Amino acid sequence: MNMPNSRIVVTLLLAMLLGACTEAQDLRTTDAERAKPIKRYDISQSLAANGTVVVAGTQSGAVVVSADQGKTWSREVLGPVSMIGLAACPDGSFVGIDFNHKVWSADARGTGWKSIALEKPRIPLTIICDAKAQWHIGGSRAIIAKSADRGASWQVTDMGEDAQITALDMVDAQVGIALGEFGLVAATEDGGATWKKGARIGGEFYPYSTVFMNRKEGYASGIAGTILRTQDGGNTWNKIENAAQAPLYRLFLHEGKPYGVGGGGIVARLEGNAFQPMPYPDVAPVFLGAGAALPGQAAIAIGGPGGLVRVISTQVN
Repeated sequence: MNMPNSRIVVTLLLAMLLGACTEAQDLRTTDAERAKPIKRYDISQSLAANGTVVVAGTQSGAVVVSADQGKTWSREVLGPVSMIGLAACPDGSFVGIDFNHKVWSADARGTGWKSIALEKPRIPLTIICDAKAQWHIGGSRAIIAKSADRGASWQVTDMGEDAQITALDMVDAQVGIALGEFGLVAATEDGGATWKKGARIGGEFYPYSTVFMNRKEGYASGIAGTILRTQDGGNTWNKIENAAQAPLYRLFLHEGKPYGVGGGGIVARLEGNAFQPMPYPDVAPVFLGAGAALPGQAAIAIGGPGGLVRVISTQVN
């Protein structure tokens, strides 16, 4: 039996109305997603904080900034940028390295970003801003570049090796340690004016990150969760326990204690002679590629894939 014409018309009208409502809902959902400062496709690769704001650099060409310890964020799109490293300087300004051969800098509010081309190292991999606000960048071909004038000029040290400098820390205005592929170790005692290679770390150690507590004591993380400690300024290194049993991709100091973030959502910190996992709520089992201390706060910032960037407390009950 055929449906009467009037019923057909009503049914079609209802279908059209429902379709329009669904389409409107979809548009509202899309608009709401676009308005969010942190996107689901963001991968937070770097973090830095200066006591006023927290800045996260992403793989998707944007930086996100929080002025309230991670409660809210604002977004600034920089373009085709992959911000793989960030550092805060003593004056509160920020400097970052872009995998696409650039250096970016911003003011103490994390705004006013501008870039300059970086000739050497061709691929920047690690950056630090020292006590004199000088920039130090390590990267491909075992090259370290230093700028004392915010990138207007550079002093380049080429160690003549086909190796990447992947970890760099300036302990103070004069002393710094750089680590690279195949156990490469280099040190400076004149603020980065010259770098001298030292004894290599055995086993062709590949470093992810390094952090020094003072001129003598420092830590380096590497493949397969390896953690090394030096107590003589990088001349010798010894393996210590990593109870987190996960690679730690970033090491940093918070309240004078080494922390690390890494695989499986792990946050770890030095307790005695071992890095111990630090429990925190709502752990996402993904790699954490970025971490930073929040000065003056009992908290750190962590970042990873899927739009993950958050602030967590370091006070564990």
